Amino acid sequence: MHDVREITVMENIHGENDHIAYHINEDLTGKGIFVANVMGAPGIGKTTVIKNLIAKLRGHMPYVIEGDIESDIDTRALRAMGIKAFQINTFGACHLDAPLVHNAVQNIEFDEPGILFIENVGNLVCPAEFSIGEHTKILICSVTEGSDKPYKYPLAFEKAGMIILNKVDLAPYLEFDESFFMKGLRAINKNAPVIKASSKTGEGFEEAAGWLADQAAQALAGR
Repeated sequence: MHDVREITVMENIHGENDHIAYHINEDLTGKGIFVANVMGAPGIGKTTVIKNLIAKLRGHMPYVIEGDIESDIDTRALRAMGIKAFQINTFGACHLDAPLVHNAVQNIEFDEPGILFIENVGNLVCPAEFSIGEHTKILICSVTEGSDKPYKYPLAFEKAGMIILNKVDLAPYLEFDESFFMKGLRAINKNAPVIKASSKTGEGFEEAAGWLADQAAQALAGR
């Protein structure tokens, strides 16, 4: 009888994605490009938040990649504002991954150092699982979603470098329990700034843009 040995091979299923993401980050850092992976549910206001951040980021050249299952509506709107914007359609996939982003950035001419916003597909699950070469993840959530989201979608909140609580101007008309929201959030992410924002009033965007500019300066120092 021959000895039979069972060998278990453990391999990170995200290994190839992470390898490509590392090289995206390395390449863009060398070009002076800070990358923000913008996540959030559909209709939460991701594109509008990006527009408001760009307006406050004086002295930083903005670039945007829009990730959508279908259409280029937001990309066309950004281009109409004079913003360099590019489209990725996943045609069914619920998130962007590093190979998709790699293909996109190879076709972008970065005229000068700046900040690249990558708006991920509207989803609170899959986008948090995949690195796409970013320096930080920005999570957009809203008082209209309810205060239980950190409990139901912990990974997105855990990995966020900054959390923007959007549409706070609507809070008086909703039953949003802020203390419950913050308790759940801080149980899994103790350090990320949580900034209350409103695209209607402009609240919060100066502070959020300031945090982003500081992060970019730190990440690109000594490149």
